Amino acid sequence: MPVYRIGNRDIEYTLRRSAKAKKASLSLTPQSFELLVPQGASDEQIGAVLDRRRGWIIQTMQHMEERAKAQTRVYQFVTGAKIPYRGRMTRLTIDPFDGSLVEVSFRNGFQIRKPADLSPESSDAIIESALRLWLKRRVRDDARDFVRKHGERHGLKPRGVGIKDQKHMWGSCGQDRQINLNWHLIFAPKPVLEYAVVHEMCHLKHRNHQSEFWDFVGRVLPDWEGRKAWLDKNEHLLGWEKVKAVR
Repeated sequence: MPVYRIGNRDIEYTLRRSAKAKKASLSLTPQSFELLVPQGASDEQIGAVLDRRRGWIIQTMQHMEERAKAQTRVYQFVTGAKIPYRGRMTRLTIDPFDGSLVEVSFRNGFQIRKPADLSPESSDAIIESALRLWLKRRVRDDARDFVRKHGERHGLKPRGVGIKDQKHMWGSCGQDRQINLNWHLIFAPKPVLEYAVVHEMCHLKHRNHQSEFWDFVGRVLPDWEGRKAWLDKNEHLLGWEKVKAVR
C-alpha cells in the first residue's frame, strides 16, 4: 500500500486507477484515504495532487479523528452496557439460559439470552455477532415498510432492498433499480432512516442531485432537510467500537 508522508507521520492510502475518471478525487477515513486517478496518471502527477491537497488532507483527517473519538466504545457485552439504537443510548441485559444459541429481543432495552455454558472467552464475540444480525434484520424490515409506504403513491418501485456494510455512503440506487442501505442507519432515529430510504427511492426517477431531484424528495418527504441535517451532524455516532479493556 502506498504511503504519503506528512511531517513525521506516514499515512497509508489506497490508489485506484479508473478509465472513467477525468480528474483525481480523494475520500478519507480516520485511518487512511483513497485516491482515485485517471488510468494514465503518472507518479509525478499523483504526487502533485497529494501535495496540492496536503492542507485539506491534514485538516480533514484531524476532524474525522476527533469525530471518531466520540463514537460509542463497548468494552464488554454485559448487563449495563449501552449501544446506540434509533438515536438513543440503549441498555443491554444479558441473561444465561439453557438454549444453544444467543437470542436477542427488544423491550425497553435489549434483552439478550446466551447459552449458560458459553465460555467467557467467546461470549463477547458471539453476542456481538448475534446483535449485529438482529439489527441488520430490523433495518431491513423498516426499510421495506418505508418502501411500501411511499413507493406506490409516488410511482417508485425498486427491484429490492439490500442491507450492506458500506464504508463511505449511507445508501445507493443501482441501474438495476436495486436499493442498498448501510445497516448503521439502525442507530439513527427512525425518521432519519426513512429519509435515507426516500432519498434512494427518488433516484429511481432522478439519477443525479440536481434541483429536480431535491424538489421530488420534498414532495415525498416535506421535512427532509431536518432529517438530512441530523444525519450530517451525527453520522459519526452511528455505531460502536469494540475495544479491549486496559488491565
